[in-house]
Amino acid sequence: MTTSASPTPSLFQRLRGLSGEVIKFGIVGLVGVVVNAGVFWVCLQGTGAIKSLSGFIATAVAIGTNYLGYRYWLYRDRDAASRKREITLFLIFSGIGMLIENGILAFSVHVLDYTSSGAQLVAKNVVGLAAGTIFRFFSYRTWVFKALPELAETDEVALANEPALAKL
Repeated sequence: MTTSASPTPSLFQRLRGLSGEVIKFGIVGLVGVVVNAGVFWVCLQGTGAIKSLSGFIATAVAIGTNYLGYRYWLYRDRDAASRKREITLFLIFSGIGMLIENGILAFSVHVLDYTSSGAQLVAKNVVGLAAGTIFRFFSYRTWVFKALPELAETDEVALANEPALAKL
Protein backbone atom coordinates (compact mmCIF):
# COMPACT_ATOMS: atom_id res chain seq x y z
CA MET A 1 0.00 0.00 0.00
CA THR A 2 1.33 3.39 -0.90
CA THR A 3 0.65 6.62 0.82
CA SER A 4 0.37 9.86 -0.97
CA ALA A 5 0.90 13.39 0.17
CA SER A 6 -2.07 15.58 0.87
CA PRO A 7 -3.41 16.91 -2.45
CA THR A 8 -3.92 20.35 -0.93
CA PRO A 9 -0.71 22.09 0.14
CA SER A 10 -0.69 23.87 3.48
CA LEU A 11 -1.02 27.64 3.69
CA PHE A 12 2.68 27.89 4.55
CA GLN A 13 3.63 25.85 1.44
CA ARG A 14 1.42 27.99 -0.78
CA LEU A 15 2.86 31.23 0.62
CA ARG A 16 6.41 29.91 0.28
CA GLY A 17 5.76 28.99 -3.34
CA LEU A 18 4.19 32.38 -3.94
CA SER A 19 7.17 34.33 -2.54
CA GLY A 20 9.35 33.86 -5.64
CA GLU A 21 6.51 35.03 -7.84
CA VAL A 22 5.89 38.05 -5.62
CA ILE A 23 9.58 39.00 -5.75
CA LYS A 24 9.71 38.77 -9.55
CA PHE A 25 6.40 40.62 -9.81
CA GLY A 26 7.93 43.32 -7.62
CA ILE A 27 11.04 43.60 -9.80
CA VAL A 28 9.00 43.98 -12.98
CA GLY A 29 6.73 46.39 -11.11
CA LEU A 30 9.71 48.41 -9.88
CA VAL A 31 10.90 48.86 -13.45
CA GLY A 32 7.36 49.98 -14.29
CA VAL A 33 7.36 52.42 -11.36
CA VAL A 34 10.60 53.99 -12.57
CA VAL A 35 9.21 54.29 -16.10
CA ASN A 36 5.87 55.58 -14.74
CA ALA A 37 7.48 58.18 -12.46
CA GLY A 38 9.92 59.33 -15.15
CA VAL A 39 7.26 59.77 -17.82
CA PHE A 40 4.89 61.37 -15.29
CA TRP A 41 7.56 63.87 -14.19
CA VAL A 42 8.41 64.76 -17.80
CA CYS A 43 4.71 65.22 -18.64
CA LEU A 44 4.19 67.44 -15.57
CA GLN A 45 6.78 69.81 -17.00
CA GLY A 46 4.62 70.26 -20.09
CA THR A 47 1.52 72.35 -20.49
CA GLY A 48 -2.08 71.89 -21.55
CA ALA A 49 -3.32 68.44 -22.46
CA ILE A 50 0.01 66.73 -21.81
CA LYS A 51 0.07 68.00 -18.23
CA SER A 52 -3.62 67.19 -17.73
CA LEU A 53 -3.21 63.65 -19.03
CA SER A 54 0.22 63.05 -17.50
CA GLY A 55 -1.03 60.31 -15.16
CA PHE A 56 -2.68 58.36 -17.94
CA ILE A 57 0.24 58.81 -20.36
CA ALA A 58 2.75 57.64 -17.76
CA THR A 59 0.65 54.67 -16.73
CA ALA A 60 0.07 53.62 -20.35
CA VAL A 61 3.82 53.61 -21.09
CA ALA A 62 4.49 51.64 -17.89
CA ILE A 63 1.76 49.11 -18.80
CA GLY A 64 3.53 48.35 -22.07
CA THR A 65 6.86 47.96 -20.29
CA ASN A 66 5.34 45.71 -17.63
CA TYR A 67 3.59 43.44 -20.14
CA LEU A 68 6.93 42.63 -21.73
CA GLY A 69 8.45 41.84 -18.33
CA TYR A 70 5.54 39.70 -17.19
CA ARG A 71 5.11 37.74 -20.42
CA TYR A 72 8.77 37.13 -21.25
CA TRP A 73 10.29 36.82 -17.76
CA LEU A 74 7.89 36.21 -14.88
CA TYR A 75 5.14 34.23 -16.61
CA ARG A 76 7.12 32.81 -19.55
CA ASP A 77 6.18 29.26 -18.51
CA ARG A 78 2.46 30.01 -18.37
CA ASP A 79 -0.07 29.20 -21.05
CA ALA A 80 0.33 31.52 -24.03
CA ALA A 81 -2.01 29.67 -26.36
CA SER A 82 -4.17 32.71 -26.99
CA ARG A 83 -2.09 35.90 -27.10
CA LYS A 84 -5.12 37.90 -28.20
CA ARG A 85 -7.07 36.83 -25.10
CA GLU A 86 -4.06 37.39 -22.86
CA ILE A 87 -3.34 40.88 -24.17
CA THR A 88 -7.03 41.83 -24.05
CA LEU A 89 -7.35 40.73 -20.42
CA PHE A 90 -4.00 42.33 -19.55
CA LEU A 91 -5.16 45.66 -20.98
CA ILE A 92 -8.55 45.44 -19.25
CA PHE A 93 -7.06 44.70 -15.82
CA SER A 94 -4.26 47.21 -16.37
CA GLY A 95 -6.89 49.78 -17.29
CA ILE A 96 -8.78 49.09 -14.07
CA GLY A 97 -5.49 49.40 -12.17
CA MET A 98 -4.87 52.69 -14.00
CA LEU A 99 -8.28 53.95 -12.91
CA ILE A 100 -7.53 53.00 -9.31
CA GLU A 101 -4.14 54.71 -9.45
CA ASN A 102 -5.35 57.88 -11.16
CA GLY A 103 -8.57 57.97 -9.13
CA ILE A 104 -6.44 58.32 -6.02
CA LEU A 105 -4.43 61.05 -7.79
CA ALA A 106 -7.63 62.88 -8.76
CA PHE A 107 -8.95 62.59 -5.21
CA SER A 108 -5.73 64.04 -3.78
CA VAL A 109 -5.73 66.95 -6.25
CA HIS A 110 -9.43 67.82 -6.42
CA VAL A 111 -10.61 66.90 -2.93
CA LEU A 112 -7.53 67.24 -0.76
CA ASP A 113 -6.11 70.12 -2.87
CA TYR A 114 -2.61 68.65 -3.12
CA THR A 115 -1.52 70.49 -6.26
CA SER A 116 2.27 70.55 -6.03
CA SER A 117 4.19 68.22 -8.35
CA GLY A 118 5.77 66.46 -5.35
CA ALA A 119 2.43 65.83 -3.65
CA GLN A 120 0.97 64.52 -6.90
CA LEU A 121 3.96 62.24 -7.42
CA VAL A 122 3.47 60.77 -3.93
CA ALA A 123 -0.29 60.39 -4.36
CA LYS A 124 0.02 58.66 -7.71
CA ASN A 125 3.26 56.71 -7.37
CA VAL A 126 3.02 55.68 -3.73
CA VAL A 127 -0.59 55.43 -2.60
CA GLY A 128 -2.26 54.92 -5.99
CA LEU A 129 0.38 52.58 -7.29
CA ALA A 130 0.26 50.41 -4.16
CA ALA A 131 -3.52 49.98 -4.45
CA GLY A 132 -3.33 49.35 -8.20
CA THR A 133 -0.46 46.88 -7.80
CA ILE A 134 -2.32 44.69 -5.35
CA PHE A 135 -5.28 44.56 -7.72
CA ARG A 136 -3.04 43.83 -10.74
CA PHE A 137 -1.07 41.06 -9.01
CA PHE A 138 -4.11 38.99 -8.19
CA SER A 139 -5.90 39.64 -11.48
CA TYR A 140 -2.84 38.89 -13.66
CA ARG A 141 -1.96 35.63 -11.92
CA THR A 142 -5.59 34.51 -11.74
CA TRP A 143 -7.00 35.44 -15.15
CA VAL A 144 -4.34 36.77 -17.52
CA PHE A 145 -1.29 34.53 -17.18
CA LYS A 146 -3.03 31.28 -16.27
CA ALA A 147 -0.89 28.39 -15.12
CA LEU A 148 -0.71 25.40 -17.41
CA PRO A 149 -2.83 22.58 -16.03
CA GLU A 150 -0.69 19.87 -14.52
CA LEU A 151 -1.30 16.30 -15.56
CA ALA A 152 -2.91 14.18 -12.92
CA GLU A 153 -1.54 10.71 -12.27
CA THR A 154 -4.48 9.13 -14.08
CA ASP A 155 -3.86 11.31 -17.14
CA GLU A 156 -0.19 10.27 -17.18
CA VAL A 157 -1.17 6.59 -17.07
CA ALA A 158 -3.68 7.13 -19.87
CA LEU A 159 -1.06 8.89 -22.00
CA ALA A 160 1.48 6.13 -21.33
CA ASN A 161 -1.04 3.49 -22.44
CA GLU A 162 -2.32 5.45 -25.43
CA PRO A 163 -0.07 3.75 -28.05
CA ALA A 164 -1.16 0.35 -26.75
CA LEU A 165 -4.81 1.34 -27.06
CA ALA A 166 -4.28 2.56 -30.62
CA LYS A 167 -3.07 -0.92 -31.67
CA LEU A 168 -6.34 -2.56 -30.54
